Amino acid sequence: MAPLPSVSDLTVEEYFFPATVTPPESEKTLFLAGAGVRGLNIQGTFVKFTAIGVYVEAEAVDVLRPKWASKSADDLETSEEFFKDIINGDFEKFTRITFIKLLPGEEFTSKVVENCVAIWKSAGIYTDAEAQAAEKFKEVFKEQVFPPGSSIAMKHSTTASLTIAFSKDTSVPEKGVAVIENKALPLSFLESVIGKHGVSPAAKRSIAERISGLLK
Repeated sequence: MAPLPSVSDLTVEEYFFPATVTPPESEKTLFLAGAGVRGLNIQGTFVKFTAIGVYVEAEAVDVLRPKWASKSADDLETSEEFFKDIINGDFEKFTRITFIKLLPGEEFTSKVVENCVAIWKSAGIYTDAEAQAAEKFKEVFKEQVFPPGSSIAMKHSTTASLTIAFSKDTSVPEKGVAVIENKALPLSFLESVIGKHGVSPAAKRSIAERISGLLK
């Protein structure tokens, strides 16, 4: 097992992302690859909805180093292939989403599922299994409402599953509320955040800067 790299905590808006976390239903400690806001331009104003932190296993550094150590943070930020190597890497990942604006669960999942389905269709892998996983994902969130400061915790397992947990604050629960067994869902969810059309360019910039420093 690779040693955890020395990285700093981050604060996005007023929300704290610690340097390391243990995801729900996991015995592993992951480090903070990067974090940033997700927002939309609405009538000329950038409205911030969530703060997103992405964590990875220490092994990610050794996996990424041979290919990317010579690249600058600017190079990594603009490289679709770099983020694909993180998304598809054979190491555990974890995403914490903390809400800046109140958002009903159904509204959150409708956009997530829309993005995931678009990714699956583009890759030609949208089957009944993915459709069922998307429905299970929506069902988990159906009765939830996320006020400012509340969080969603998602463990992206190397065993092709997505573990979901909810928190009333920025803490990470030890137990999940649901596990969805599907290979494509955790990959496409993370791609929707930091992939080519990722919803958080700020998180992508943060990841590029922090990982670039660790690869040197």
